[in-house]
Amino acid sequence: MLREINFDGIIGPSHNYAGLSLGNIASTNNAGAISQPRAAALQGIEKMRANLRLGLAQGFFMPLDRPNNAWLNGLATDMANAEPHIRAAAFSASAMWAANAATVSPAPDTADRKCHLSAANLLTMAHRSHEWTGTLAQLKLAFADPEYFRVHGPVPPPYGDEGAANFMRLCTAHDQPGVEIFVYGKAGGPFPARQHIESSKAIARAHRLDPARTLFVQQSETAIAAGAFHNDVVAVANERVLFAHEQAFEFPEQTYADIKRLMPEAEIVIVPADRVSLADAIQSYLFNAQLVTLPAGGMALILPSEAETNERVWGWLSEMVAGNGPIRKLVPVDVRQSMANGGGPACLRLRVVADPVTVDQRFIADETKLDIIAEVIARHWPESISPEQLGDAGLINQVQAARLALLEACGLSELS
Repeated sequence: MLREINFDGIIGPSHNYAGLSLGNIASTNNAGAISQPRAAALQGIEKMRANLRLGLAQGFFMPLDRPNNAWLNGLATDMANAEPHIRAAAFSASAMWAANAATVSPAPDTADRKCHLSAANLLTMAHRSHEWTGTLAQLKLAFADPEYFRVHGPVPPPYGDEGAANFMRLCTAHDQPGVEIFVYGKAGGPFPARQHIESSKAIARAHRLDPARTLFVQQSETAIAAGAFHNDVVAVANERVLFAHEQAFEFPEQTYADIKRLMPEAEIVIVPADRVSLADAIQSYLFNAQLVTLPAGGMALILPSEAETNERVWGWLSEMVAGNGPIRKLVPVDVRQSMANGGGPACLRLRVVADPVTVDQRFIADETKLDIIAEVIARHWPESISPEQLGDAGLINQVQAARLALLEACGLSELS
């Protein structure tokens, strides 16, 4: 009974706008703004509720311990004495974007017929480079059954890996063998290319993938320079459908030819640049959407409400769903707090194809659990945080106590 489960990162109580992510236009533009952690987390919960109501399988991951005192200790400092940029990096809630947690290869694609998950090292950005220890602990707990899962540690330095945000899978159905597509970067003008091809190759080997059904595709340098710091800002795939901007890939003709060679039934939907520019795609996060198969059939695009307010983007999307293409439904969701820091609906989730009963049930969502989580958030999450508050002892105590309350409510205190 394999099916796709979307595991969303619960937005942590330290959510703030410190502007730490070079190349992420929204993060940079909103640096210094006052964040609303409580509203952000509740927006994320509502997004999960909406997915459940669509009949989708839904899971979640806990926020990581922040500030990361172990990381600060390794730098021979603490929150009271660290330089502002180090303090902000230690306090970051960026693990909320679970698409960067790991790369996942479902059992139908692997030689041992187990689902493989490799934690991402995220070493390009200081504030994310220390996430993997907490992420790995959750992955090992959620996917502990050795009969069904293999969980791997991160690729070692110097090769950067940003997880599923630079990975796509095409298949006739989720429970059938697929074509796995790793998207790497080489250059991006003033911005770093975050996914190294050597990381992607290492993960493909660790996951025991068939080389004949594995592609390594270069992301467009133009897209990276425009602010598409991850591939999922300009392309998304689901089952047989690839939905991509015209400028998503450095060598598009070769990329599409290789996909068609390995999977002739693939449907490639390309959004033309003369209708939706890269700037519009990045502003609206049109492609940072969840492209999902609905239980009743057909595909839906769960996308940020910003796409609905961009006239050019929404106009093109409306024409698309009115036609005869594979994407038949548009579902806007409000994740404005996440969007302001550069993460849309797709950033907030990690896709895992598995039988839900094989996963530790504490990580599987239903309406009752989401009610409990929302109650903890409403009671304990800070209402607002400004970057100047990050060293405040009272705020630090509140953030730590809030996370512990959530772990206790979800029966996951061993993660404390």
